[in-house]
Amino acid sequence: MDAGTTEAEADAAPGRRDLYRYVTADNAEEYIAIMRLFSSTLLADMSAGEAHSALERSGAQISVDDLESRCRQLEQWGNLVRSVRDARAATVAEWVRSRSRYQVSKLGGRVARQVDEVISASDGAREVARELLGATVETLQRITDHLDGPRPPDADALAGNVTTVFQNQRFFAESATDFYAFVQSRISRYDLGGPEYAGFKEMLMSYVDLISADVARHAPAIATLLEALEPRLPALLDALDSLPSVPGTNGTPTERSPGRNAEDWDELTAWYTGRRGRSGPEQLRGAADQALAQLIANAKRMLAAAGTGVSRRADLLRLARWFDTADTDTAHRIFNAAFGAYPSRHLLRGPDEDSGRDGATTSWWDAEPVDVPLSLRERGDRAARGRTSRVLDPSLERELLITVAQEEAERQAAAAAELTASGNLDGAHLSPAARDLLLDRLGALLAVEQDLEVAAIHTDTNLGLALTAIPAKGRSTVIHSDDGTLTVHDLLLRVHPADVTVTLDDDEGKMTGTGP
Repeated sequence: MDAGTTEAEADAAPGRRDLYRYVTADNAEEYIAIMRLFSSTLLADMSAGEAHSALERSGAQISVDDLESRCRQLEQWGNLVRSVRDARAATVAEWVRSRSRYQVSKLGGRVARQVDEVISASDGAREVARELLGATVETLQRITDHLDGPRPPDADALAGNVTTVFQNQRFFAESATDFYAFVQSRISRYDLGGPEYAGFKEMLMSYVDLISADVARHAPAIATLLEALEPRLPALLDALDSLPSVPGTNGTPTERSPGRNAEDWDELTAWYTGRRGRSGPEQLRGAADQALAQLIANAKRMLAAAGTGVSRRADLLRLARWFDTADTDTAHRIFNAAFGAYPSRHLLRGPDEDSGRDGATTSWWDAEPVDVPLSLRERGDRAARGRTSRVLDPSLERELLITVAQEEAERQAAAAAELTASGNLDGAHLSPAARDLLLDRLGALLAVEQDLEVAAIHTDTNLGLALTAIPAKGRSTVIHSDDGTLTVHDLLLRVHPADVTVTLDDDEGKMTGTGP
């Protein structure tokens, strides 16, 4: 039993696995049609005769007796349950036909929906619901506003927002997992080439980059909001517990919606922050890097195959055509010639000193091994190739790279501190390093907010600064430096610490801030 599996779950697992037996059993198509019929409407209550009429209208061919037998078997597996409704019959024969009525069970209906979803799914790539990340940020902000408001939170609105957050997270995680599983199953194929390779290259260079950009943009905001919600979780859960819920029967706990207990929030926060190992955004970035690395490996293989003949794809296709057109005797000769399936004989070079024990009729299994030089084994010649090179000590180069990286980080931190101290950048005098850092962050902001119509903020959590750009028609931000003057037209630029919340006071672009 796994560490995360309770004793009750372990006892119920064998019986629940029986719910999937009809998918691979004999006459699986008939079982699937029956389960699809019972789960297609809410609380379908039918006898075998009624189910037979409904299946006939849909084109399924199955007798009433066989249908009754299938329903009894599905009842044993737990997919169907007997109906408690009394059958009304005018004759004894009608009562005999309708004495057994069936309904789909709770877990049976869930399994039927899962099976239909898998059967109807296409083999192509699944779109990633990346738009849900931005919606999650907005919904978490609404939850925070409900809890921080002057009035007691509206429990119904709060419950709707909580359910939306967890449903969005589940759908986004599932779609991302399906997409990257499809990419890895296709891009790792050795025979990938031609138009198929071009299509995957376009997918990885554009769509995967778009997913990574959305994750990098929204994941830090979601993690920040979830960490800010942790002190408010008791109030949030108390508000959700005040709503009516399904009472348990016979001590059986009810299956509640996600987000109604602290464990759900802890798992969601850990997915974005990485408290329990690698975070979800890190796993997505790792999957994207792995897919791009495999794409580059395939490109190298294709280039190497074009120049050196390493790939045998064309040869194998030609050999398959020969097999397809050859008769039996010719096919055996082609196979022996292609794969060297002749009797083993010592026809090439042997040891330098012949011991006399191994002859031409000695099997290679019993013969003494022959030492083949590396040059002959890999390149087909016996010419010597240079000498063994010295192993270089990379410690000095490593220290130099570390020193350069530290100096660059210090320069970036100093430039960020200078920008943060300036605040309003109109008329400010900055060093060239601070000015270059500002241009870099302004470019990142405009890349995301291409149609800048309202004020936008770009936050750099590593350097601890936030850049605010406010559209102002006819106004400019002029920044002076020792090596020139920078003028940004139609924008007012402000820089403030990343941990300070900033609000706009009026149309002039004045701002007020509050610390953490």
